[in-house]
Amino acid sequence: MKKHIPNFITTLNLFSGCIGIIFAMQEHLDYAAYFIVIAALFDFMDGMAARLLHVKSAIGKELDSLADVVSFGVLPGIILFQMMNMGTNTPVSGSAINIFPLIAFIIPVLSAVRLAKFNLDTRQTTSFIGLPVPANALFLGSLPLINMQTGYSDTLAWLTAVTGNYYVLAFIAIGMSLLLVSEIPLISLKFRNLKFADNKPQFILVAFSVLAFALLTFTAVPLIILAYILLSLAFKPTA
Repeated sequence: MKKHIPNFITTLNLFSGCIGIIFAMQEHLDYAAYFIVIAALFDFMDGMAARLLHVKSAIGKELDSLADVVSFGVLPGIILFQMMNMGTNTPVSGSAINIFPLIAFIIPVLSAVRLAKFNLDTRQTTSFIGLPVPANALFLGSLPLINMQTGYSDTLAWLTAVTGNYYVLAFIAIGMSLLLVSEIPLISLKFRNLKFADNKPQFILVAFSVLAFALLTFTAVPLIILAYILLSLAFKPTA
């Protein structure tokens, strides 16, 4: 019975992604973003459950990737599509479906490629090569939450204009998607032990994340992802 527990948690990740897609299609982008966070929690919990119960299966690995494609690929892709479609300066193609926001769907495409590469790449045991799809999804999911947050702050109002700009969003979609399939080595957030010397980048990132989120809330998420990439480049993990 216990061998099915991690897989059940993985299906909750997938279920959360499906609910988030419904919210995104109804243009409730803040709720859709929250379900990315919920899916990410289930994604963390299924791996932890598998380690604690000492169970591992081939179907679990495949199910995890399929769930991640939906929750961290399709869902953020639809969120960004809706944001680009509602942008004030979005080009209009004149067809029944405006083709310009469709560039957002490079996100689920390259997320699927990233996950397929991860399943076959034996180098990614203690670190990552390319940006992990949950990190990319959290970055993209933070954008509508930043819009919501800046709506209540005059000092941050300029961010709404930035995150509502079609060309900025198109650049983000392409740039973040390319990071997914890049050969950049990135640190794993798994702690080897509780010694600072053995986990310097992880401790620094956690401390920065807590402080940044306490000060900036959702606006901190892109900064946290940027700090993650910069720390990885600084400490140069070996895969």
